Amino acid sequence: MDTSYYLKMLVEDMHSATVATLGADGLPQTRIIDMMLYDAQGVYFLTARGKAFYDQLMQQRYVAISASKDKRAVSLRGCVRNIGSEKLDEIFVYNPYMQDIYPDDTRSTLEVFRLYEASGEYFDISDPAHVRRDSFTLGGGETTERGYFVGPDCIGCKLCYSVCPQKCIDISQKPVVIDQNRCLRCGRCAEICPKRTIEKRG
Repeated sequence: MDTSYYLKMLVEDMHSATVATLGADGLPQTRIIDMMLYDAQGVYFLTARGKAFYDQLMQQRYVAISASKDKRAVSLRGCVRNIGSEKLDEIFVYNPYMQDIYPDDTRSTLEVFRLYEASGEYFDISDPAHVRRDSFTLGGGETTERGYFVGPDCIGCKLCYSVCPQKCIDISQKPVVIDQNRCLRCGRCAEICPKRTIEKRG
């Protein structure tokens, strides 16, 4: 799937996401924020200027977000930029409940933030015996290779397959190959490998 598929899921299907920043004490802080819009430039959300969340966004300019629904999850980590009132009217059109929260001219306290240059992950356990995972990027975000990978010293003993919860290791070849789109990243394969040739990346 492409990035727009996952952004549509995040904004239109899941909508409310947990957003993490660092608090004034330097420790992680989370809150639930509605993801209002998306386009090729990023994902848009808003907050009021008087909130601590606003100050954190302005200072840190980086967030991590996660949303889930029906055993599917979308996560993003990336840069945020304050774009002021740009997109504000559009947000109120597409999210009419906001008109009751901030009626008339009280919306003037709100400012819109764009999440851009982000790396994302989709994780689906709606079919527990066949999980699905995918990575994607937004606006030029960096792609980081994550997961467990089998090195050239594999002897084809198949012990990794025997302990894999999802049986997502192709043992018909040597070295064996882990299907990254189905891997839980639990690490059992690396723990049992007699040659210690399975490495964790990312």
